[in-house]
Amino acid sequence: QVQLVESGGGLVQPGGSRGLSCAASGRIFSINHMGWYRQAPGKQRELVATITTGGSTTYADSVKGRFTISTDNAKNTVHLQMNGLKPEDTAVYYCKVRAQSSGLGYYNDYWGQGTQVTVSS
Repeated sequence: QVQLVESGGGLVQPGGSRGLSCAASGRIFSINHMGWYRQAPGKQRELVATITTGGSTTYADSVKGRFTISTDNAKNTVHLQMNGLKPEDTAVYYCKVRAQSSGLGYYNDYWGQGTQVTVSS
């Protein structure tokens, strides 16, 4: 009942920039936080950045100073601006939303389908 649509992936040169977007729709009463995770070939999925609806953010040490997460709460949309991209940033990036479908319901995690970001010359 909750759908996440991601966009913005693609091929980027080292040192370049790329912006990712994720829009959540469906039966949503409230959102606790939204975030981005990534998974590189042969590696486990890792947290990249999260942001609460109140604006509190967390970042992986590997992306601090280069990536910025932001939201448009009215549109249930989260963005990830990636600057100074490195080859090690190459991965499938997944959007995640923790949301309630009602005021008395549990929070559930919803995941996007993933979008490929490749950093290569």
